[in-house]
Amino acid sequence: MSKSSTDDSGPLLGPADIRELAATLGVRPTKQRGQNFVIDANTVRRIVRTADVRDDDVVVEIGPGLGSLTLALLEVADRVTAVEIDEVLAAALPSTVAARMPDRADRFALVHSDAMHVTELPGPAPTALVANLPYNVAVPVLLHMLATFPSIDRTLVMVQAEVADRLAARPGNKVYGVPSVKANWYAEVKRAGAIGRNVFWPAPNVDSGLVSLVRRDKPIETTASRDAVFAVVDAAFAQRRKTLRAALSGWAGSAAAAEAALLAAGVSPQARGEALTVEEFARIAENREAGK
Repeated sequence: MSKSSTDDSGPLLGPADIRELAATLGVRPTKQRGQNFVIDANTVRRIVRTADVRDDDVVVEIGPGLGSLTLALLEVADRVTAVEIDEVLAAALPSTVAARMPDRADRFALVHSDAMHVTELPGPAPTALVANLPYNVAVPVLLHMLATFPSIDRTLVMVQAEVADRLAARPGNKVYGVPSVKANWYAEVKRAGAIGRNVFWPAPNVDSGLVSLVRRDKPIETTASRDAVFAVVDAAFAQRRKTLRAALSGWAGSAAAAEAALLAAGVSPQARGEALTVEEFARIAENREAGK
C-alpha cells in the first residue's frame, strides 16, 4: 500500500482503520485483558526506533491486538512473530498483515497462545522483544520471555508508568523491588520515554512508559542458581520494612542463619532489601548454600 499525499501512515493503522477493523471483527477492548489499542502511526514508529529494531532482527511481539505495532515492526525487522491470546484477534491478524503489507506477509508468524505458556517459537530464534503489555501481566510475561529466550538481546516494553518506574528503579529508590532486581538479573534496564493517553483507544486512565532492557554481555557472576537468587529476592521484599536479618529468617531457617549468610556476603544484617543490588542478592544466596 503506497502513501498518499495526505496520509503519512502508509500501510500502518490510523484511528479510523482501528475502529473499522474492530467493528468488523465485533471486538470491544476488554479491561480484563488490558486491551488498549494504539491508534497513532507516529507512536508505533517511535516505539520501533526506540527499540533499536534493525533489518536483521527477528522480533517477538506479545499482545499485538489489531496489529498497529506489528505493521510498524514489519516495516523494519527481518521477521516478526506475534503471540496473541485472544482468539478473534489472533485469527484476524494474518489477514491484516497480508492486506496492508503483502510483500512482508511471508515474514510474519502468529502464535495463538498465552505468552506465559510459550516455550518455543517458529522460525529463527528471536533477537528482540517489543510489546505493549497490559499492566496486570507485564512483569511476569517480561521475566518469562527473558528467561525462556536467551537469544533476546534487546527488549522494549510499553507498560503502565508505575510499572515502568518499578522495573527501571535503582537500589535505594522507594519503588525498587522484586521486578527491579529480577529484570536487572537479565539486563541493563532504563526508562526510555513516556507515552500519552490520547494515542490509545480506548484512552486508559493511567499514563504509560517505555522501558528498555539490553541483555547483559556477561551473566551475573555467581555460583548460585537463578532460582536460588530469586528466592532471596522474594523473601527480602515479602517483608520489605523489616531488616534483612528478620526478613530472611524464614528463608535461611532462623534469624541467626540469615545473619551468618548476610555477614559472609558482606551485607549488613540491619540493611533492607531495597538497598541491595542484584549482585549482593546473589552473594547472599551463595553464602546460604555454603552454610548448609
